[in-house]
Amino acid sequence: MENKKLGTIYALLAYVLWGILPLYWKLLEHIEAKEILSYRIVASFFFMIALLIVQKNWSTFLHTCRLLWREKKRAIALIVASLLISVNWFIYIWAVNHNHMVEASLGYYMNPLLNVLLGIVVLKERLYKWQAVSFILAAAGVLLMTIEYGKIPWVALSLACSFALYSLVKKVISIDATIGLTVETMLVTPFALIFIIHSFGQLNVASFSFATMLLLVGAGPATALPLLYFAKGAQHISLTFLGFLQYISPTLSLLLGVFLFHEPFTNAHMYAFGCIWTALLLFSLSSTWEKRREKSLNA
Repeated sequence: MENKKLGTIYALLAYVLWGILPLYWKLLEHIEAKEILSYRIVASFFFMIALLIVQKNWSTFLHTCRLLWREKKRAIALIVASLLISVNWFIYIWAVNHNHMVEASLGYYMNPLLNVLLGIVVLKERLYKWQAVSFILAAAGVLLMTIEYGKIPWVALSLACSFALYSLVKKVISIDATIGLTVETMLVTPFALIFIIHSFGQLNVASFSFATMLLLVGAGPATALPLLYFAKGAQHISLTFLGFLQYISPTLSLLLGVFLFHEPFTNAHMYAFGCIWTALLLFSLSSTWEKRREKSLNA
């Protein structure tokens, strides 16, 4: 029971931090998204290296790197993962600082449904009847928004797809969260450093105050800590409970976007979110029902 309570606290911390992270990026909205991303990657890598040393996992990290050098398929998978998470980070930073937080939160509401869809298509996992209904409702929500605005909600779809694909790759290669994030940031850090060095002479020096530099450096722990809390939480609580908790993050982002930053929340948004929320409720309940039914059959 104590482990479950601790796991719940860690998971809540992770999702709350992810939910309020837009506040951090808003402090850097005077910097272009690609520059924030570059500093975020580099800062995250060095933070993860320091964390590995403190946790005395450096030898494990080196051993993993040697294994990846020999196992080319896993190495390629991690390269793909690093690119996917970089794309996801860039789109999210851009969305927050260009007043698309509402659409970004829609993307993360869609994410668990896309995870299951990929599991069915790629991993041949089973789809239950009410889960199929939830997919139809979610698709209807996206279609409603597309029709209303006359364009595809690419921010939401890009965030949902990139993170769902990232999750799939991480599930397939099965690597420790701390070491995995270190390797992923290590793979793209050289490109981020090249961009920073190349663009430094073209930057507006006045926009890079001491406070700004501190915020850019702080992007490392701001990125890594929620992920580490999430990994700790996932060790002690069920995936079903974790699935319910994950909606805290996009809900907080949605509330920030509407009430703090006054982004529009139109009827089209209401209909789309209504479909998605209903789909998520059906999906979560059906997963719980089916697991209970399977347990009773196997008892």
